[in-house]
Amino acid sequence: MITSVNNGQVKNIIQLNQKTKARREQGLFVAEGRKMFGEAPADWIEKVYVSETLTSDPALMEQVEKLPYDIVADSVFRQMSDTQTPQGILTVLRRPSYTLEDILGGKNPLVMVLEDLQDPGNAGTILRTGEGAGVSGVLLTRTCVDITNPKVIRSTMGSVYRMPFLYAESVVSLTQKLKKHNIRTFAAHLKGRNSYDQESYTGGTAFLIGNEGKGLTEEAANSADCLVRIPMCGKVESLNAAMASGILMYEAARQRRQQ
Repeated sequence: MITSVNNGQVKNIIQLNQKTKARREQGLFVAEGRKMFGEAPADWIEKVYVSETLTSDPALMEQVEKLPYDIVADSVFRQMSDTQTPQGILTVLRRPSYTLEDILGGKNPLVMVLEDLQDPGNAGTILRTGEGAGVSGVLLTRTCVDITNPKVIRSTMGSVYRMPFLYAESVVSLTQKLKKHNIRTFAAHLKGRNSYDQESYTGGTAFLIGNEGKGLTEEAANSADCLVRIPMCGKVESLNAAMASGILMYEAARQRRQQ
């Protein structure tokens, strides 16, 4: 049993939780909680850490004992955890690697393209909502939050295991590649001529979503095939990035169901 916060494994878990560089260099990330452990693909799992208290759960331990694992003293586990109320189980996983073909290879792909998105909750919610709406994958600029950030992982509620994602240099470079795959790009933009529900998303479709505070850069918006707007009442100028994404994704899903 691990009983000291000075243990090398404990120090490394803390590094993985706190530093994007450590996650990228090691190709690992951390997912906390029972749900994230239960849904994790077996071939992604590097190691599992269980708090001393949780070892009294025979059903859980039956699953844990099939994998490389260590038991950790409760006080040490609290130091390892990124949450204020740890659930007592922490899974270290290998970071998945996807290609553009993984995301665009199916028929009429539906893709989210995120530019400089910074909020972990937004990014995680977009992945989770994307899975629900039947999205093919998420493309992000390198200035976006790291998908394997612990807060993003928690917000995905397991969808990170099933929603392909890929980082790229810029939205402009991505829109050029998308056009070669006959995917029409739509930018959510205040200057959109048509309301989002007046366009067709039944063919290959990509939605461009910008930074929470600034929106899409001018270069990104100009690279889109079409600007669309979400009509607003009152004095509201724009919606939260995850909310806007959800509206667009589910409109595309609705249209595709009715084909």
